[in-house]
Amino acid sequence: MRVLVIEDNVEVASVIESALQEEKWETDVAHDGRQGLEKALQEPCDVIILDIMLPDLDGHRVLQEIRKVSFTTPVLFLTARDRVEDRVIGLDYGADDYLTKPFDVAELLARVRALARRKGSIYHEDHIAYGRIQIRPQAHDGFVDNKPLHLTVKEYELLEYFLINAEQILTRQQIFYRVWGFNSDSGSTVVDVYVHYLRKKLAPFHCDEYVRTVRGVGFMLKES
Repeated sequence: MRVLVIEDNVEVASVIESALQEEKWETDVAHDGRQGLEKALQEPCDVIILDIMLPDLDGHRVLQEIRKVSFTTPVLFLTARDRVEDRVIGLDYGADDYLTKPFDVAELLARVRALARRKGSIYHEDHIAYGRIQIRPQAHDGFVDNKPLHLTVKEYELLEYFLINAEQILTRQQIFYRVWGFNSDSGSTVVDVYVHYLRKKLAPFHCDEYVRTVRGVGFMLKES
């Protein structure tokens, strides 16, 4: 899972980054609103932790711009503003949750896990599961009914992205940027190739139909 942290306080951002990395989550950090917005738009992420009082662009403006292109990415506002009115404004702007500073790191991690669960998958300490399928980051492999799929690196990253966004339609471009990266030299047709590879790995378990083609758009992971 990839978490984007947009926080101008370097020390606070470092604490959050370290805590997320201990959870084995991929983490990216931006220290101002404009840089954070660029990262959010260029590299798809699974949860965004967003401060409100930021240089260049404040958190409200950043969230407005993000919501123009992504209606499903969960956003947690993290701010020193603790008035009820501020919380209402933040949620009305499109935030999914609101945590005030100073905060407890354990609570922050719990809220991030809760936001991720809203997208359809179930997060445990050592794996992410949806239906009969799960991935185990420590093993860097996927499993069906506890039997390994023996995935390659890109197959694993593809399945991870599907699991994190279970029951959500993902465009080919979103998948390409998330798995291969914004600056990859590969063509977007590589997405279809690796979806085919992944389905072949799932076919012996009769789970290949979990990966559905959404004609003209992309793909979606959903149980039959």
